[in-house]
Amino acid sequence: MAIQKPSHTLAKIHLKALRTKSFHILFTLSFTMFINMVCFAQELPNPKEPIKPKIENDTTIINVEKILETPKNIKESDSTKTDSIPKKKEFLTGIVDYKATDYVRLDQRKNTTTLYNEAEVNYQDMNIKAGIIVINHGKDLVYAGRVKDSLGNYSQAPIFTQGQSVVEPDSVIFNTVTKKAVIFNSKTEQSGGTIIAEKTKRENDSTLFIQNGRYTTSENLDDPEYYFLMRSAKVVPGVKVVTGLTNLFIYDVPTPIGLPFAYFPMSKKQTSGVIMPTPGQELANDRGYFLQNGGYYFAISDYVDLAVLGDYYTNGSYGLRFETNYALRYRFRGNLSFRYENLINSEAGFPDFAKSTIYNIRWSHSQDGKANPSSRFSASVNLGSSQYYRQSINQLNLSNTQNNTLASSISYSKTFQGEPQVNMSVTATHSQNTNTQEINMTLPTVQASVGRVFPFAPKSGTKKGIIQNVNLQYNVRGENRIRTTDSLFFKAEMFDDARVGAVHSIPISTNFKVFDYFSMSASANLEETWTLNTINRFYDQENEEIVTEDLNQFDRFLTYNFSTSIGTTIYGMFDFRKEGKDPKIQQIRHVMRPSISYNINPAFDQYYDTFEIVNADGVTVDEIERQEYTRFEGSIFGTPNKNFSSSMGISLGNNFEAKVRDKDSTATEPKKIKLLNNLNFQTSYNFAGDSLQWSPLRVSGGTTLLKDKMNVNFGMVLDPYALDNNNRKIDKFNIDNGGSLFRMTSANLNLSYSISSNDFEGTGQEDDAAIQQNLRSGGRADDLFGKPQDFSDQRLSDEENPKQEKEEPSELYNYKIPWSLRLAYAVNYSNSARQSMISSNSLMFSGDIELSPRWSVGGSSGYDFVNKGFTQTQLRFERDLLSWRMNFTWVPFGRYNSWNFFIGIKSSLLKDLKYDKRKQRDQQL
Repeated sequence: MAIQKPSHTLAKIHLKALRTKSFHILFTLSFTMFINMVCFAQELPNPKEPIKPKIENDTTIINVEKILETPKNIKESDSTKTDSIPKKKEFLTGIVDYKATDYVRLDQRKNTTTLYNEAEVNYQDMNIKAGIIVINHGKDLVYAGRVKDSLGNYSQAPIFTQGQSVVEPDSVIFNTVTKKAVIFNSKTEQSGGTIIAEKTKRENDSTLFIQNGRYTTSENLDDPEYYFLMRSAKVVPGVKVVTGLTNLFIYDVPTPIGLPFAYFPMSKKQTSGVIMPTPGQELANDRGYFLQNGGYYFAISDYVDLAVLGDYYTNGSYGLRFETNYALRYRFRGNLSFRYENLINSEAGFPDFAKSTIYNIRWSHSQDGKANPSSRFSASVNLGSSQYYRQSINQLNLSNTQNNTLASSISYSKTFQGEPQVNMSVTATHSQNTNTQEINMTLPTVQASVGRVFPFAPKSGTKKGIIQNVNLQYNVRGENRIRTTDSLFFKAEMFDDARVGAVHSIPISTNFKVFDYFSMSASANLEETWTLNTINRFYDQENEEIVTEDLNQFDRFLTYNFSTSIGTTIYGMFDFRKEGKDPKIQQIRHVMRPSISYNINPAFDQYYDTFEIVNADGVTVDEIERQEYTRFEGSIFGTPNKNFSSSMGISLGNNFEAKVRDKDSTATEPKKIKLLNNLNFQTSYNFAGDSLQWSPLRVSGGTTLLKDKMNVNFGMVLDPYALDNNNRKIDKFNIDNGGSLFRMTSANLNLSYSISSNDFEGTGQEDDAAIQQNLRSGGRADDLFGKPQDFSDQRLSDEENPKQEKEEPSELYNYKIPWSLRLAYAVNYSNSARQSMISSNSLMFSGDIELSPRWSVGGSSGYDFVNKGFTQTQLRFERDLLSWRMNFTWVPFGRYNSWNFFIGIKSSLLKDLKYDKRKQRDQQL
């Protein structure tokens, strides 16, 4: 059979089709290779020869799987639709985003892709930024490194980020298949510190194996002031660091402080763990060797934590402390601490042997103002042993040793909106005198009030006249008052003398204008007092004594009073300006606010009873005959008024201001200054009194000087009546007795002045955390009595950078020396019985000065001019050692003579690395 040749035309068609298919296959393979080379954005070694191709900026995002996917409208021409060999899974399963400022170069011969100058590749959770990134597709390697400029300086070091792990090396080689990497001269941040390693091997699970690594918390990573040299270590980012031999280097000088192996937990969240104690020896009170501030920290949740700390001394003394903080964002926050110390002085059998227990409870709670506008809960508690701040051996709040009162308050208030508005509050209070050890508490105080009601006011418009302004309220206050002592506190006996009572009051008042310039008000107050504590008093004829019985039964009494007042405001202006003259003081304005009030308090003698005192024969004693008393003497809200009172009160308030010529010649208006903020006079006259009808004239005033930096307050009491030869007040005016119009019985003057270098630079003073500690413990809002030292809290604080960054000084001199100075002067004069003496006269001062940006010296002291001696004194020296801090505090003399030296690392992770030494204050017998 002859074979028929194909026609020429058909052959040409087949040949053309064959060429077209071959070209399509070749184009597809070339394009696929191009896509793969571009999309493998990882790291490879830097080429030795500089590359200078054309500059291209390419930020295209390519989805490899979508490009390589076979179009749906093209049918498969291969007869083998199923292949026994499974297809290789594509390595890149996500979108790759890459860019470079200068160029992206593809080298098909070397099978590499190069990104140059500010190169960046993003793939899934991985990000690489570097000066140059080279991808070797044949070896599955990615290299990222720095670039060198014309002067030979390297820049744009790589930053390799994967998840939360950030590595900043000089160069890195990364295998895209095994996910392993070799990193050179890396800097890795771990939980507030930095690990600097010469060579690091990264496993595919992000585990790092380090050779000759340095761990530091220094901010200067090029020349850290200290570091721990880890010969070999394993790092699991965010979890732990396990190292072999490691020791401390200070400025590259090795120290013997080290460990053969170590384990460092790394976590960005709160973690429970052991708190290492501080060893030492106390010789002042023969307590021997000790371990202090050791314990355990419980990270209970994100909202609350707990630290349990303890001390132990070889003579048997010990201490326990529980510290907790809690917070719920936008709701509330607070802290609670309980401290207990069992102190033993000397040894049993010695004459100076003593044993005592002291404790202190502090609680602070505050509610966010937006949490619930209609209700609020707050707490500020500071209670415990009266001698706690004076005897505690694990804290020295020097300022609180001078505080004679511990106070606490826990309150809850609720407002019920409506017309009228109703307010309710429940409060528990505590007041403790640390000298007398007397404690007064209210458990609780319940108060409620109904808002003002204007029964005659118009439904719309303003209220006018005496009738429309009539208003009334209702108030109720109930208390359970306890009075006890330190020794009975928290015992059942403290409730034995508890007293319960309540008072209801309905005030009715109105106000109106008189002659357009006078404001007049009138009020009446109706009060009913309830009590569960009354008495019965009688004379026991058999024992010849007066007996008072406590009757725990309900009783009540009703009282009322009336008052009215009238006042106005008078403005006076003294103008010193004259035509053609511009005096320094141009005007003085004087504002007077006189007021006269009248009060009537009726006598409620129906609530008073009498009893007779008789002798053994039944005859009434002539000298006394009858004694009067009221059964409400045990009431916590006082007794009914026995004597009728009709009195007039007179007061005058003054204010003086001036306008002076401004020193600034460009100012168009004079400058206003205050001469006297207030100058007040107050006295009263009792119309119903038989004698001594005028009360002493009380004068008080205050002003500010030196650009409001100095506060001046003064006061005096002037008595118009004279004294007899026994220094007793008589019903005769002092001027009629040959004296002056008034007799000064007492006077006082208080000055306070605060100034700092910030005042001259126009910047505000920094808030001092020590002042907040003072206030929390019930102390002063300044450091005039010294700054507190709470040794048990040093490792619990998170103040790693307590001070703001400071400007570095010149190499030649320190042109800025920050300083601050605080002064307080107080003098009191007494002359109630012709003693004419200065009862107290003292000057207190405190200050701080920074001799250099990292050296500060401070002190607090005072001088008593009456006793002629220095008051409690504290000297402070502090050195900022960058990543370390060092301070020395010294109380050179007095009852609390002691000193403390501390040096340690600021970082919370390494706060156990510290050294402190202190001398306890001398034992007080």
